[in-house]
Amino acid sequence: MSTIRIEHDLLGERPVPAAAYWGIHTLRALENFNITGKTIGEYPELIRALAMVKQAAAQANRDLGELDGERADAITAACREIAGGALHDQFVVDVIQGGAGTSTNMNANEVICNRALELMGSQRGDYATLHPLNHVNMSQSTNDVYPTALRLAACFAVRDLLAAMAELRQAFAAKAHEFRDVLKLGRTQLQDAVPMTLGQEFTTYAVMIGEDELRLGEAIDLVHEVNLGATAIGTGINTDARYARLAVHHLVEISGVPLIQAENLIEATQDMGAFIQLSGVLKRVACKLSKACSDLRLLSSGPQAGLNEINLPARAAGSSIMPGKVNPIIPEVVNQIAFEVIGNDMTITMAAEAGQLQLNAFEPIIAHSLFKSMTHLAAGCRTLARNCVAGITANRELLAERVRGSAGLATALNPYIGYENATRVAREALGTGRAVPELVLEMKLMEPAALDEALRIETLTAPRVR
Repeated sequence: MSTIRIEHDLLGERPVPAAAYWGIHTLRALENFNITGKTIGEYPELIRALAMVKQAAAQANRDLGELDGERADAITAACREIAGGALHDQFVVDVIQGGAGTSTNMNANEVICNRALELMGSQRGDYATLHPLNHVNMSQSTNDVYPTALRLAACFAVRDLLAAMAELRQAFAAKAHEFRDVLKLGRTQLQDAVPMTLGQEFTTYAVMIGEDELRLGEAIDLVHEVNLGATAIGTGINTDARYARLAVHHLVEISGVPLIQAENLIEATQDMGAFIQLSGVLKRVACKLSKACSDLRLLSSGPQAGLNEINLPARAAGSSIMPGKVNPIIPEVVNQIAFEVIGNDMTITMAAEAGQLQLNAFEPIIAHSLFKSMTHLAAGCRTLARNCVAGITANRELLAERVRGSAGLATALNPYIGYENATRVAREALGTGRAVPELVLEMKLMEPAALDEALRIETLTAPRVR
C-alpha cells in the first residue's frame, strides 16, 4: 500500500501521509505555523468542544434534510469518538495561527471526515463519498464554529478550575479549624498590630477563594452565549433559517452545557467581551492566590532569622551550597503562575481590542492564553493544597510568647485604661522590654482579675459582648 495519498486545494496538489486523518489544509498549517510547538490536540477541552459543535451541526442539517442520514450518522459517530478522547493526536496544528482559527476548523473537518469515511467502509481521502467542507463543514464557517467551540471549551475548563479551587479552599478551612486556638500577633504594614488567632488568618484565605468561586461562576454565565449559525459575519448566509436555533439546541443536548443563541449574531461574531470578563476574573483569582502564597512565605521565613510562625512542609533540598536549607518552593511556583495569568490577561485584552469590523482574527491567542491561565491555575491550586497547605504546622509556643511580650497588647486595653495610659504602657514596654500586663499592674491601672478577663483569647480576637 502507498504511504501517501494525493489531495488538492485551491493552491494545488500535495502528498499527505496515507496514515494521517488530517489532510491538505492541515498540511498547509503545519508548514505555515511553527510557532509554539504546542498543538491544539494538547487542549483536550477544545478538541472535545469542536467535535460536539460538528456533531450538532450534522444533526441539525440532517433534521432539515440538508444532509442524508448515512453521512450524518457517520459524522456523528466520528465526533462522539473524538469527544470521548480518540484521535486527539491528529489535531496537529499550532495553537497560535493566523486566519482567525481557520486552520483549527480545517483540521477538525479533515479528521472527522476521514474517521467517518472509515466508519462508512471507505478509505481516508475518499472525499467523493464524504467531503470535509461540503458535508462536515455544512452550514458552518470558522467564524461561528471556532468561537462557539472556544466558549464551550472554556465552560469545561472552568469546571476543573472550580473543583481545584474548592479543594484548596477546603484545605485552608481545615487548617483554620486546626489553628483556631493558636493566638498570635496580627500585623499591619509589616508592623505588630493586635492579637488574632492563626485560625482567623487561615480562614481569610478560605473565604477569599470561596468569593472567587462565585465570581468565576458569574463570569462563565456570560460565556454561555454562542454565535453558532452566524457563519461568516453573522448574517447566517448559506444556512436554512431554522438551522441556528436547531444547531444550538443539539449542542446543548450533546454537551450538557446551558448554551444560548446570541440575540444578534453579527454582534456576537465580533465581540470578545465575555472572554475579557472571564480573563479578568482569572486575574483576580491569580492575584489573591499570589497574595496568600506571599503571606505563607513570609510567615514561614527564617527559620531562625525570620518570622518563623508556621512551618511549610519540606518538599526538596533548597540549595546546592547551603546544607539543610529548605525553600518555600510550592508557594513560589504558584506566585509564578499568578504572574503568568496577569500577563495572559493583558494579551487577551489586547487581542480582544484589536478585532476589526465584523470579525476578530486574534481568537487563537485568546484561546491559548485562556487555557494556559485556567489549566495552570487549576494545577497550582491542587499542588498548593496537597503539597503545602495540608502539611503546614504552627510554632505555637513561639507565637504565644510573642503575644505575651508584645506592646501591641496595650491596644487591647484601650477601652479599660484609655488611650493615653495605653500609650504610656506601650512606650514603657518597648523601651524596657517588660511585658504589658506587668506594667499595667505595676501602674495600678487595672485589677488582676479584670486584666485576666481582658486578655482572654476570646476577648482579644473578637468584639466585646456586653
